[in-house]
Amino acid sequence: QVQLVETGGRSVQAGGSLRLSCAASGWALSSYVMAWFRQAPGREREYVAGVEQDGYGIYYSDSAEGRFTITRDNAKNTVDLQMNNLKPEDTAVYYCAAKSERKNSFEFWGQGTQVIVSS
Repeated sequence: QVQLVETGGRSVQAGGSLRLSCAASGWALSSYVMAWFRQAPGREREYVAGVEQDGYGIYYSDSAEGRFTITRDNAKNTVDLQMNNLKPEDTAVYYCAAKSERKNSFEFWGQGTQVIVSS
């Protein structure tokens, strides 16, 4: 069974840091483009960061650029999101997602992990 499980979400004060981790089970994520998305209450889900299969193609949203870092460890079957200088507007449920390179949309999703940033 294909599964993505996110961990690491919690409450933190503005200016703090968190590291989210996404672990794949039942399959190898090394062949997939991986990404983090987030969804805040009352808002559409939005792309945060993505990394290609080799780990060198990395992309960030404007809001994540300079504060967040996405990394992947294909040997450990994990993808992490290091978030620094967190702001209240980063409060959201964060989701890990995977897609085949040939697909236009992400096929597999985790259940999400909640991040709350208080001012």
